[in-house]
Amino acid sequence: MKCKNCGFENKKGAKFCTKCGSSLSEVIAEPTPAGSDKGSDNTKYIIIALLAIIVLLVGAIGFFALGGDNNNQSSDVSQDSASQDDESVEAEESDDDAQTQSISSSKSSTSSKASESKSWELIGSYSGSGSGSETIEVPDGQIMVKLSAFPIKNYATNHLYVSGSNGESGGVDWGSKSAVETRSDSFSYTSSSSEVFTIDYYETVSWEVDFYRYQ
Repeated sequence: MKCKNCGFENKKGAKFCTKCGSSLSEVIAEPTPAGSDKGSDNTKYIIIALLAIIVLLVGAIGFFALGGDNNNQSSDVSQDSASQDDESVEAEESDDDAQTQSISSSKSSTSSKASESKSWELIGSYSGSGSGSETIEVPDGQIMVKLSAFPIKNYATNHLYVSGSNGESGGVDWGSKSAVETRSDSFSYTSSSSEVFTIDYYETVSWEVDFYRYQ
């Protein structure tokens, strides 16, 4: 190996010149392999292609993510709309039920009031004494008859009888051994037409017959 300083030819592999002691080491630049520029260019293209693919993937993922959010939002809106419709229907049904209950309650109240307003009302009162008979006409409806009499003495024939054209009747009488006292009787019936009643009385101090109608 030749020394660059003094030109002495040294042994191969020597690190220092045997003559002048100069260092024989030197950096030898390795030659650049042919086609290395093309490899570098190919690497650049590969990197660019990878970056483009990454960008496309990111864009696609973002697109599908946004599309899914929009679909979820649409679904939520649809569900909210359906829920509001259901609530509206339930509210209408509740109002209908309330109105029905109110009408039923009103009818029940009206019926109850109508029933409560009815009572037995006096439609005719007849009285007298002694012996005799009277004929009267009683209107249709639900009728109740009340009668009472007091005899002159306890004869076997003392009486007060009330009988109608419909076969309804009632009365009081006394036997010869009966106590001299006031006796009473009553009966009721229902008729769709007016009826004629006869009041027959004998040997009485006083008598009274009252007619009531349920109205």
